[in-house]
Amino acid sequence: YYLLFVFPGYRLLAVELTSSNTKPVVQEFQSVELSCIIKSTVTPHPRIEWKKIRDGETSYVFFDNKMQGDFATRAEILSQTSLVIKNTTRMDTATYRCEVAAPSDTKTIDEINIQLTVQVKPMTPRCTVPKAVPVGKTASLHCHENEGYPKSTYSWYRNSEPLSPDTKSNAKFQNSSYTLNPTTGTLVFHAVHKGDTGRYSCIATNDAGFAKCEEQEMEVYDLNIGGIIGGVLVVLAVLVLITLGICCAYRRGYFANSKESGESYKTPAKPDGVNYIRTDDEGDFRHKSSFVI
Repeated sequence: YYLLFVFPGYRLLAVELTSSNTKPVVQEFQSVELSCIIKSTVTPHPRIEWKKIRDGETSYVFFDNKMQGDFATRAEILSQTSLVIKNTTRMDTATYRCEVAAPSDTKTIDEINIQLTVQVKPMTPRCTVPKAVPVGKTASLHCHENEGYPKSTYSWYRNSEPLSPDTKSNAKFQNSSYTLNPTTGTLVFHAVHKGDTGRYSCIATNDAGFAKCEEQEMEVYDLNIGGIIGGVLVVLAVLVLITLGICCAYRRGYFANSKESGESYKTPAKPDGVNYIRTDDEGDFRHKSSFVI
């Protein structure tokens, strides 16, 4: 038991926490220490608890002197109160609360929040580059990846040379009319010209590292206006010839239905059960014995 004596000008002892770093940053798969230090207390064995707060949900990390959940195999308590997380993952990015209960102190409970950020290197970005674009037309190039943390920014390269976000600041790109958005990774040529032909690649970058996509060729070609007009005229000429041919065929009767010139003679049908036989010396018919009335 501890006896506390209060003298004028003195305050009662209370548990108090501090930290050497309340916003640690670590790269994924590395170890990190979440610092929680008892600055003052008169309780010999205070109760220590760690909680994780992520997306509005709270869960235990260290409770009843034991690590909880998946932290049981990759975390430990250091120097009585600090928390060490080994092999961190992106899911460890969260707010961690260190709580200490000291029953023998006047102020029995204190807590401190530690904001942990686990940085993740960008993955290889997905790049989309058109293979061929006619002179004067619009061309859109896209670059994106969604694994990196913090979010990546993007830069474009042509023939291994970086494209300046501001075309006016670089004499090499003053003839180009493009807009580059480092946040979205979109590169838009408003009116391409022959000088925009080349091999394009994109790099995604954040505080943890960078990743690059493979180069892709974009060709800018001239439109053959004369050839296009000539082709259209040839098609129209063919259609006119086909139409004239069909009209001539109709006029010559190739498509008319054939009609019979004379009347067809049909032999009268004989009544059932009656046979007629003509004799040589009689000019008329006589009935056979099979005649039935």
